[in-house]
Amino acid sequence: MKKKIFLGIGALLALLFIWRIAGLIFSGDKGSNGRPSRPPVAVEVDTIRHAAIREIGQFTGTVFPEYQYILAPKVTGRVNEIRKRIGDWVKPGEIVVRIDDAEYQQAVAEAEANLKIAQASLAEALSQFELAGQEKERVESLQAKGIASPAELDAAVTNYSAQQSRRQLAQAQVEQREASLKSAKIRLSYTVLAASEPGYVGERFVDEGALLAPNDPIISILGIDSVIVRTTIIERDYGRIKTGQPVQVMVDAFPNHEFTGKVSRIAPMLQEASRVAQMEVGVLNDSSLLKPGMFARVQVVMAAKDSAQIVPSQAIVNRSGETGIFVVNSADKVAHYFPVTTGIVTPERTEILSPMLNGLVITLGQHLLEDGSPVLLPQQNPGHQPTAGGKEQRK
Repeated sequence: MKKKIFLGIGALLALLFIWRIAGLIFSGDKGSNGRPSRPPVAVEVDTIRHAAIREIGQFTGTVFPEYQYILAPKVTGRVNEIRKRIGDWVKPGEIVVRIDDAEYQQAVAEAEANLKIAQASLAEALSQFELAGQEKERVESLQAKGIASPAELDAAVTNYSAQQSRRQLAQAQVEQREASLKSAKIRLSYTVLAASEPGYVGERFVDEGALLAPNDPIISILGIDSVIVRTTIIERDYGRIKTGQPVQVMVDAFPNHEFTGKVSRIAPMLQEASRVAQMEVGVLNDSSLLKPGMFARVQVVMAAKDSAQIVPSQAIVNRSGETGIFVVNSADKVAHYFPVTTGIVTPERTEILSPMLNGLVITLGQHLLEDGSPVLLPQQNPGHQPTAGGKEQRK
């Protein structure tokens, strides 16, 4: 008997529980759309502002000198003197290196002597040519009077032609000796090496006494009044950067100093393997703080607007390929979803091109929301008060 009573009570309790659940589902509190209301979601919000926005491209590269060249001999010889060391300033035309020139001095003296011999031979040939011409004229005059025979005239003409050829040969030998002397003097000049452009000595490869072959490097000279920062840009950014755009350059050696430059060159092609293009940034280096070989960070303004409708970037949501945001009015505390068209995007802020929005934008918790979801707003911060127009005042 007791067992039946307990079973009856249990069945009654089960019916009461089922009735209560059904009542909550079908006749309990409902939202405005007829669906059961959801509990409010705690969110973080921020104001929709109108302010300036800039998209800055970040690139890394290396500092190079504006120009760099190496002093190297064109002749073989032993180094007698190097007047500069690393870091020394070199003026244009300043003599930096001297090579032992005894052998080349001797070659010049020998060439001068050979030239004198050739000039003497030329003088003798000119004299003989002049005599042959006079003899030819005399025989031609006598032959016209019938005194000289045709054989004498032929001999005089032949001798004149021979002396003319000898004179031409002697003239050619003089020109050859002059060229040899000039070559000897040029080789002698190669024993003195001077700077062609001003700059600092970057490297010194040998010391005095070293025996050098032609083109062996001695020192390198760098021009760093202006420097070049070489970096690369990816295909996505290639069309957004133009020559002449202003650039900010920073290096680890001077973390609190920004150097101003501009895009000077962009390669007309992208490398097939990496899909990047070379870019050069010219930077005026009056202070000489930037040194070749430094690692540089380059910032280029890709896009900028003085006034734009902006929201924090963390407010942007993507649902089924659509970009949107949740906006809430502090009066009704209900989240409303708006599809948006974005413009300039930065890690911190995003430009909203359309639609024009009012209210507060939800920046945290929006992944739990749907259009029309109730929300719990954070307590009003006395130091952060939204004002008309979507701007904020800070005390």
